[in-house]
Amino acid sequence: MRLEGRGSVADSELDEILDAVLDQWQSMAGMAAMFTASILFGVFIQPFYNFEEMRAFGEEGATEARYVLLELAMIFVFTIAIIWLARKGLDMLIKGIVFLALWYSLFMAIGPIIAILMWITSLSSSGLWLVATFVTSVSMMYTLHKFPEWYVVNAVGLLVGSGVIVMLGIAFVPVLIIFFMVLAAVYDHWAVNKSKHMLELADTMIGLKLPVLLVAPKSTSYTFLEQEGNVMEQSEKMGGATAPVEQDVEAGTPRPRGRDALFMGLGDVIFPGMLVISAITFLPDYGPVVFDFWGEPSEQIHLGAMLVGMGTLLGGLVGYAALMTQVARGKPQAGLPLLNGGSILGYLISGAVFIGIDELWQDISFF
Repeated sequence: MRLEGRGSVADSELDEILDAVLDQWQSMAGMAAMFTASILFGVFIQPFYNFEEMRAFGEEGATEARYVLLELAMIFVFTIAIIWLARKGLDMLIKGIVFLALWYSLFMAIGPIIAILMWITSLSSSGLWLVATFVTSVSMMYTLHKFPEWYVVNAVGLLVGSGVIVMLGIAFVPVLIIFFMVLAAVYDHWAVNKSKHMLELADTMIGLKLPVLLVAPKSTSYTFLEQEGNVMEQSEKMGGATAPVEQDVEAGTPRPRGRDALFMGLGDVIFPGMLVISAITFLPDYGPVVFDFWGEPSEQIHLGAMLVGMGTLLGGLVGYAALMTQVARGKPQAGLPLLNGGSILGYLISGAVFIGIDELWQDISFF
């Protein structure tokens, strides 16, 4: 009897998860598409920036763990600083700091697009490229400031994510990226489930309509402009409730189960994407060339490295699917443990299959 009772509870929980997933499958599919698109666009523009001069810490810094620890410390300091400013009511200062940081990443993502347009129109002026990229990126940030609807936030966020993915992915070898991902996953779990300050940060960003997240609406009637910045706080208060409350967009009345939109921080896209980019950047050149769109002097991408990169992306999507079974029930989740874990497993498995497990190690130093 006791075993049957446990089985009934397990079956009930499984039915609950399936119902929640079916109720929000559009949002989940949309988020998965944005997750994939941001990383694949990063793969597309990687050769445009894959030069020693563009590596954040130079060629030697790509194997030095101290720079990974520095990056993690900067993430922690930035998070605490934004939360402190939010508690002081300094919203405009937060916007200014975040917009400046995001603009640079957007500039890096748009640059290759402008270069393609100039090539199509037979223009070859570095000065004109610089001006056009600057004007386009500033215009997009201004549009975001004046009209932060969900599709504007997503367009900017997707490009920003791609820019950050490339800049960090070409900066560190895969072993260091995995080290970075493990530390970030531990921090994310603590920040979401223990200290919960990451939930406060997410609500701040949602309230200020900043593109450090992706928004996957459940229906076309959803508007991000009216979204209040207490989504995570309300979800956390619900805990493991079987019927989280959703606001009816048309009637304005609460109804059970689901949410109007899913939210994912850009960090949940950036970390898996970093490993994809690092794989195609630093792994040995096995197999034929499969991507040479940019031509000389850009580096070509060979089949072996590309397959490992795509295996890493697939692993991240498996982790995403596992994450969504928890998110569907309405409770905020630390995304990096599952997303990073899936990506790392995808990297190791595909690497062992396509280039050999011995080729996945790079010598690193800690001092």
